[in-house]
Amino acid sequence: MNEQDKQKPLEEASGLSRSGAAKSSGWKRLLSKKWVSPALFMAAAAIIVTIMWLYQGTDKSEVKPADDESAEVSDVTNTDEAVADERTLEVIADGETLQWPVVDRSELEIVLPHYDADAPSEERQQALLVSGTTFMPHMGIDLARPDNAAFDVAAAMSGKVTVAEQHPTNGYIVEIAHPDGLVTVYQSLSEINVKVGDEVKQGTLIAKAGRSELEKDLGVHLHFEVRENGTPVNPLALLDEEE
Repeated sequence: MNEQDKQKPLEEASGLSRSGAAKSSGWKRLLSKKWVSPALFMAAAAIIVTIMWLYQGTDKSEVKPADDESAEVSDVTNTDEAVADERTLEVIADGETLQWPVVDRSELEIVLPHYDADAPSEERQQALLVSGTTFMPHMGIDLARPDNAAFDVAAAMSGKVTVAEQHPTNGYIVEIAHPDGLVTVYQSLSEINVKVGDEVKQGTLIAKAGRSELEKDLGVHLHFEVRENGTPVNPLALLDEEE
């Protein structure tokens, strides 16, 4: 190999070296300029802001249906509350309190009270029903006129007649079922005006006071009971004594 052939590769390698050095020197000169670093920083910041904006936009699009759903649930809840309030108003408007089962309370007197186990001994004795030699607690109140005359019997509350029949010892009886497990019982009746299945309004005349074998000593009277879920309660606890 002659001297020219040996120098050629060296020149080529030297040329590449000079080219690489020139490129490296060019970047150094570019980076050394004062405006380059701020420009690169601003470009990087712009890229980061763009990425964050795109990410937030994706999040909002995903959250939106959930917000819509929440709004729909809120609307339904408000509607339910409005319906509940309306029903409550209807109950209050149509609500009834127990009334005396007669037309004119002032014409009548209580001839046999309700038996109260917590009452004083004398009051409990007055509320015992005597049948032969048997003493039984009186589970209602008995009303009668001082002149022993008959009088009209009225429904104490609106409800449905569940019993209307003649009983061997209690005379004619009527039972009316009301909401919340309340039942009113009317015994010692005559001239019953209702039958089983009838829907009656409060104050409807259902019979006339009469007599019964069990309480024959009382003459013409009305035996009135109130039962709550099958348990007798004192009617006077639910009635206004001033009526």
